[in-house]
Amino acid sequence: MPAPKVPVSRSDAHSWLITGPLLLLGALLSLPILLSDSDTTRPGDNEFGYALVLLVLATLATPMALRFDIRRQALVTRMDDIPVILALFYLSPWLAVGVRVIAGLIWNILGARLTPHKLAFNAASHFAGIATANVIVFAFGLGSGGSPGTWLVLAAAVFAGNVVALSAIAGVMVLLQGIGQLPYFLRSSLAGFAVIGVNIVLGLVMLLTLQASQWGSLLLIALAVVLGVLYRSYAQFFRQHRSLTEMYALTRDIAATNHDGTLPDVLLARVRALLAADSATLWLPEYGRHHEVLLSARFDYQGLLDSAPTPDLFRQLAMRTGNTVVAGPKSGPPELQSALQEARVKDIIVVPLRSSGVAIGTLEVAGRLGDKVVFGKDDVQLLETLSVQAGAAVENSRLVDRLQFDANHDALTGLANRRRMLEALGEAMTGRGPREVVAVLLFDVIALREVNDSLGHDAGDQVLIQVARRLRDLAPQGALVARVGGDEFAVELRTVSADAAVAVADTLRAGLRDRMVIDTLTIDVDTNVGVSIYPDHGAEPEALLQRAIVATYVAKSRGIVQMFNAGLQSRSVRRVGLAADLEAALNTGELEVYFQPKVALQDRRLVGVECLARWEHPVHGQVAPPDFVSVAEHTGQLSRLNGVVLREGIRRAREWADAGRSLTVAVNISVRTLNDADFPLQVSELLDEHGVPADRIILELSEEELLRSGRGIPALKRLRDLGVQLSVDDFGAGRSSFADLSRLPVQEVKIDRTFVQGMATGASDLAIVRTVVDMARHFGLAVVAEGVESELTLGLLEDMHCDMGQGFLFSRALPYERFESWLQVQADADPTVAPAGEVRWLRAVP
Repeated sequence: MPAPKVPVSRSDAHSWLITGPLLLLGALLSLPILLSDSDTTRPGDNEFGYALVLLVLATLATPMALRFDIRRQALVTRMDDIPVILALFYLSPWLAVGVRVIAGLIWNILGARLTPHKLAFNAASHFAGIATANVIVFAFGLGSGGSPGTWLVLAAAVFAGNVVALSAIAGVMVLLQGIGQLPYFLRSSLAGFAVIGVNIVLGLVMLLTLQASQWGSLLLIALAVVLGVLYRSYAQFFRQHRSLTEMYALTRDIAATNHDGTLPDVLLARVRALLAADSATLWLPEYGRHHEVLLSARFDYQGLLDSAPTPDLFRQLAMRTGNTVVAGPKSGPPELQSALQEARVKDIIVVPLRSSGVAIGTLEVAGRLGDKVVFGKDDVQLLETLSVQAGAAVENSRLVDRLQFDANHDALTGLANRRRMLEALGEAMTGRGPREVVAVLLFDVIALREVNDSLGHDAGDQVLIQVARRLRDLAPQGALVARVGGDEFAVELRTVSADAAVAVADTLRAGLRDRMVIDTLTIDVDTNVGVSIYPDHGAEPEALLQRAIVATYVAKSRGIVQMFNAGLQSRSVRRVGLAADLEAALNTGELEVYFQPKVALQDRRLVGVECLARWEHPVHGQVAPPDFVSVAEHTGQLSRLNGVVLREGIRRAREWADAGRSLTVAVNISVRTLNDADFPLQVSELLDEHGVPADRIILELSEEELLRSGRGIPALKRLRDLGVQLSVDDFGAGRSSFADLSRLPVQEVKIDRTFVQGMATGASDLAIVRTVVDMARHFGLAVVAEGVESELTLGLLEDMHCDMGQGFLFSRALPYERFESWLQVQADADPTVAPAGEVRWLRAVP
């Protein structure tokens, strides 16, 4: 029968709110038996003798228990159901109550040494449970011990008594810890019911044995001893199995988090739960360029705290000696025990983390959950085993951080490199305020070649290092300084206007003109400066940087800070050049198809990709998609461009299907493509060529183009009849409504990214997104939210039951090789839900 250990998160006196009703319930259930005139005593020559034997048996059976830790609560399932069955059969109801309650009190007072509040609660729980069992026996009656009817009545009585006891425990848990713990408690109690079922069967076997011969009691005593040993062995096996399972899960999760920065979260949450501790703390002292890390996971706090509930004394001692530090109420030196008492922590284990034999930090657990339970030798060994994995994981994580730093920074100056600058530009473009512009200030160091030729490359490097240092010191707070070329430096910042950006560029240029001393030589350094701003001069980071470079070239001849303008780069000349180059790129396969994941928000499952064309021009660099799509439209090359992307998408869909990944492939097309009567036939031939089902392909058209596609509706219907899915892209940016869409054969709506990105901070954007999701569901359309870039936005979309999401929070668009690597990482990671209910992120960081 379950025996509770009540938590101490609130005053124990609150338990009377459950104890009182339990006593009242027991009294009310006993009332019908008290008022009855019938003889409820079971036959027996010496009922008090039976009662004494059963009292001894119940007292001995109580310590034989299986313990299930539930948060700060412990559900303990004991063998005392067996003597309860015998007491219900052989004793009168009052003697059965006395045996059950007295046996429980004996153990609780002498063995468990519970507080008065908990002692009263347990006694009331025993009383209510046995009273419930008595009522069932009284109501249905008992026959002979060999009657199946008697077995059913006894089994039902014991089961009902356990349900009452478990309900009392659940009531205390809700009272002391809140209703949020109730589902976890109910799931954990299932294992207890399995043990109760075994106890009932064993009790009935004992009853049949005693009915056959009283000498069978000798066999029952032997059986009881064996069962006690088995119970203890099973309890130990259960704990070991749980520990091994948790260790495997921890190892798996650590391997999956080395590259996403969530190692402390996973490590501390797992360690705290595995050792049933109130807190788990990771401490990594400052080392090299790594700052100090002090993070704690607490039982009653979601997330991590940047502090520890325990004194620094324990961590310093473990770090200094390199040995495990253990302290508790009855263990450890007196000074450590005193420190624990002052911190109001029951006990603690601190284990040093090692890498290559050197201590790099500590891992600790403190405050073993449960009033009478403290950390033991097994817990120390377990934490020492975990520390080996944790130490290796921390060192690997630092190695990954170092590699990532090297990949995003210039080795000579320590500044961000071109790659990091482009990433920062993209982030700034996405996160800028409504009245801000994103500016790129490009500084080209003049006469660096002359310095290299006359003083050597070492002197030239010193010039670059000093320029980098000055820019970093002079740049406004929040600006990013990067080295984007041999003698080119860029500053990315957000400011209020283009004029303000030019003013900052003037200030920085003046600061760089101060003379530099290189090997006792004084050198005058000047720079040419070009400025471009978003959104006026480009919609993509590459375009913005490229136009700042164009402005810098002009600044060389004018000697001023030059703002980019359209006249600096003739659009007509560039378009003619792009048209010829685009045709060559289509012939040579120079265009590349990128893939951006689409994720089902309900279970974070990858369901499809969007194919996006990218063009790295040998001269102009990355050409913005709107630019070369516009060129393709005006030069009659749009069909070829669409064909390249569509063919690549269908081919990859076939490869993913062969690899066991059923992903949909979305391709953007123009309404002009729909005007081509042969387009549906081309799609059908491509699908047949690669053996891809038509419903795996989604063709996306912009909202405004769909409304203007009167001549394209027949093609849309042919595509729909073919089985191809159709999607409305950038919905909400135009003037259409769902009434307009009802005329079109579409199956999906993609909410424009501007509304999705603004919904976390703007009530109107939130209302628009919510309305689109609700209306789309009413019209039977799937909904995809574009531009999901924050966890807050993701949470709002999940609350709305939006179907799918797409955005930088999950992954940017990736070239095929990197997307395949990302897919492999997702396949290697375990996609199941973690025990704490947390879902592992499906995310790529390019």
